[in-house]
Amino acid sequence: MPRATHFDGLPMVGTFFYDGTQVGGAATYCTGSVVRSKGKSLVLTAGHCANGLNNATHRVFVPQYQHLRGPANQPWGLFAVDKVYKDPRYPDKDQTRKPVSDLDFAFVTVAPNAKGAVEDVTGALTFTTSTSYDHNVTVIGYPSHAKDNSQHKAIRCDVPTRRLYGFRQMQMNCGGYYSGVSGGPWIRGYNASTRTGEVIGNVGGMGGGGDNDWTSYSPLYGKDAQDLYNDANNGVDPKHIERGTFQPPTDGPILPGSGETWKHAKQMASGDFSGTGHSDLLVVWTDGETTLYPGDGNGGFRPERQLLAPNAGWKPVATITAGDFTGSNQFDLMVRWDDGRMTLHGDVGSNGLGSVTEMAPSGSVWSHATQIAAGRFNATTYVTDLMVRWSDGEVSLYTNVGAGTLGQEYKLKDPNSTWKDATLLTSGQFSGNQKWDLMVRWSSGELDNYVGTTTGGLGGEQRIHGPNKTWTHSVIMTTGQFTSDGLTNDLIIRWTDGETTLYQDTRMNSLGTERMISPPA
Repeated sequence: MPRATHFDGLPMVGTFFYDGTQVGGAATYCTGSVVRSKGKSLVLTAGHCANGLNNATHRVFVPQYQHLRGPANQPWGLFAVDKVYKDPRYPDKDQTRKPVSDLDFAFVTVAPNAKGAVEDVTGALTFTTSTSYDHNVTVIGYPSHAKDNSQHKAIRCDVPTRRLYGFRQMQMNCGGYYSGVSGGPWIRGYNASTRTGEVIGNVGGMGGGGDNDWTSYSPLYGKDAQDLYNDANNGVDPKHIERGTFQPPTDGPILPGSGETWKHAKQMASGDFSGTGHSDLLVVWTDGETTLYPGDGNGGFRPERQLLAPNAGWKPVATITAGDFTGSNQFDLMVRWDDGRMTLHGDVGSNGLGSVTEMAPSGSVWSHATQIAAGRFNATTYVTDLMVRWSDGEVSLYTNVGAGTLGQEYKLKDPNSTWKDATLLTSGQFSGNQKWDLMVRWSSGELDNYVGTTTGGLGGEQRIHGPNKTWTHSVIMTTGQFTSDGLTNDLIIRWTDGETTLYQDTRMNSLGTERMISPPA
């Protein structure tokens, strides 16, 4: 794990002092960064830092603060804090571990000093919203106490970010981020010569920004952050935002129900069940209910169609996948049951789940088929191949699967311990080819794509990301053609908290654009 390095700071990043704290003395308070604004006076910090500033007097912001220098000797001078803008829904108590910590950002305006408006003096970052959790950033802060930072210098770390599971927040791992760094900017693409860059986050969020010095969090700037920025930029008091229970941003969920509902989605399969030329989402729930969400071809879904009401008969479903095994240009559902039965339900869009062909009887070897994923690895027209990961780690590819036949088996991996950890399988056109690739989520959270998989063996491994604790919480993985690029490369993940996410246009070595389609519980 990297560790933060001390440096002389950036002109537009500084710290605060108020009341009895002395500029140049032993204690600083939080971190802030100048962001572009109409009045050239706006500083970004954390919401819990705003709480302290709201309760203080004689408040000043000191950009590129230098320890042991008095007020007259600070490189850019001191700027008196004027107004504080905080989302009224963010609590007045500093740290929170609840979803409302997604709102842990704030802005303050500062008065000009003898050198001019702060933005003209120091330069400024551009406040930037994002829909993705994965970035490369420079995180800067001012640890406040001598035991943490004997020189009281700024620290920085250049790190990748990823999602803080269960929140609309990013996280990064770098040691040395002690108390005082709250509010510090997460900067993308900083240009030292022009003093410009995009600030896409600030140290804050769950637990006030972290539980230790090596893992830090930041809210993901979405509509709420943009609204607060607009208020601060226009000098509008955000009291027009109604206080009360915070509803976490959902990015406009397009599947009905909350994460509490989607926790009960037991299995999912994607395919063109309706014969529209793009994919629909089929869900088997823990109570046996089975529903179809017809896709609209633009990443959205039309009203739910119930295929089966809650029933005991479909509770023993172990795993499912979908392909056009009957070659009708309408997808079929393949089901492996707890007792080893395999059934094929043909043309689900037209026939519901009633047109059933038994593929293997109860008690068959298929009880050991831990994961199944239909694809087009060998077939040229229809999705008639079936990838199987067995409980002993063996991997098999079945080609020419059809109603009543499992076709020809090709062993791709002998039984082995490594592939026992292949927790989730899916397949799709991640490399953009007619033939599909195999995607594997391992027990460690690592995500790999096997490009060019055929009857002769697994294709070349393309790493999407390494071991990842967040991805160990992915429960269901399916891939369909939910958007308009004509490729089966839109990855859907259902997480343990019920959040359901679509990664649009996923590539062979990178996840696509992340879209929340159902919010977490």
